[in-house]
Amino acid sequence: MRHRSRTASAVSALSVLLVGVVVVSAGIGPVHVGPIAVAKVFANAIAVPAGVRMEATALAAPWHAVEWYAPFGYDVDPLYSTIVLQVRLPRIAAGASVGFALAAAGTVMQGLFRNPMADPSIIGVSSVASVGAVAAIVAPVALPFGLGLRASAFVGALVAAVVVYAIATEGGRTPVATLLLAGVAVQTFLGSVTSYLILRSGDSIEEVTYWLMGHLDASRIEEALITGGISFALVVVLYLYAEDLNALLLGETDARSVGVEVEWTKRILLAASSIITGAAVAISGVIGFVGLIVPHALRLIVGPDHRILLPTSALAGASFLVAADTLARSGPAELPVGIVTAAVGAPFFLYLLRKREVSEL
Repeated sequence: MRHRSRTASAVSALSVLLVGVVVVSAGIGPVHVGPIAVAKVFANAIAVPAGVRMEATALAAPWHAVEWYAPFGYDVDPLYSTIVLQVRLPRIAAGASVGFALAAAGTVMQGLFRNPMADPSIIGVSSVASVGAVAAIVAPVALPFGLGLRASAFVGALVAAVVVYAIATEGGRTPVATLLLAGVAVQTFLGSVTSYLILRSGDSIEEVTYWLMGHLDASRIEEALITGGISFALVVVLYLYAEDLNALLLGETDARSVGVEVEWTKRILLAASSIITGAAVAISGVIGFVGLIVPHALRLIVGPDHRILLPTSALAGASFLVAADTLARSGPAELPVGIVTAAVGAPFFLYLLRKREVSEL
């Protein structure tokens, strides 16, 4: 019961932090919007079902339509509403969804591999997603089924997970060390494929480079909601295996001795983490350090128990990436958010190393 109260307290605090970061971020830009005005805009956007009406036309059968009621009606400048809801909110929502996904996946990968250097890309998911995305930019006609950039990246991520798992599995068992080495091999090979595609990209090289650096400027609210929904649902699934993940930290032999179905648990953890990572990379490109740094920082605060660490890392990752993207778009020239996360994450990680806070899990 104690861990539940701690989890609830930590999740509540980080949820409040995320709301605060979102409100502040929505007000920052060429046109400044104060936090109170932003809060009023968000409140005015809330709608609740008020009833159902029946409608019919001469050419269609009667159908039911839900009537919506907006309980708030604050007086806000229409320009502010347009800027906040249509310009900044899609990008903020994408940042929160991607940060949530990458931090959650990084937490699981570090626990599964018992490796503090593990991140969501450790089994080559991001590398194959990059190949799919770059191929969609450079040679879209070569892709089957008319897959677009985001679909190619997502499918590539799933293919990577399946291939690496198949390579590492023998006799129904998947040693973590073999899985790690297979992931490194796949990453290296596909890195060369990506480099070749970049070499042949021609006039598309700027778009390719920008995507590989990680960005959120072309995000749509629909994509952010889909990614957020997928990530939230799978983080709930991962949370159900948090105790098993805690047991795996002791080693597979000890985990089996306490009743954990090790191979099944590894399949679930790998599959869910790969899907989450693929969904994030598909809309943002490759953004580094979120899945590496955030779990470390939260582990220092809440401890190694994944029942607390997993949800808190996910929420902290959402706040971190929204804040990083706000910084990326606040300067005279907009930067890819991946540059900002690397610039902030690398020094912080070196600080942890110097303080001996990064050790074997």
